[in-house]
Amino acid sequence: MHIRLLAVGTKMPKWVEQGVDEYCKRLPPELKLEVKEIALGKRGKGADIRRAIANEGQQMQAAIGDRDRVVALDVKGKPWSTEQLAGNLRDWQLDGANISLLVGGPDGLAQECLDRADQHWSLSALTLPHPLVRIVLAEQLYRAWTINNNHPYHR
Repeated sequence: MHIRLLAVGTKMPKWVEQGVDEYCKRLPPELKLEVKEIALGKRGKGADIRRAIANEGQQMQAAIGDRDRVVALDVKGKPWSTEQLAGNLRDWQLDGANISLLVGGPDGLAQECLDRADQHWSLSALTLPHPLVRIVLAEQLYRAWTINNNHPYHR
């Protein structure tokens, strides 16, 4: 199974890349995590934010595989415990479909992306910086895998 993290924003700080890479290396080959960066739509004085979000959404939609199960990271989504994520991960693996995890930009995900999602997941009631979300996601996916495989990391 292939998990694609589609995240708005490019040129992440080195500590973000290192953190995500560390957990990607720990995952087994049959559970590959790939980060695909989506260019941030134009923001700033006089910018059309709706157009920026729409552009981000179009890029994101183009990166989603036809048969992918899509999970939108959304503040209005359902919070999952680590154990619930482990259960979802187990189900996803049994299903055999690839997964696309969608992380929007500073103004959230395009409505089309939210509509395309099979599941809506809220990482936290806290507002997290988007670079940090990448590391948290990678770590939690690794932790969920360790739970499912009785690995001592979770203990």
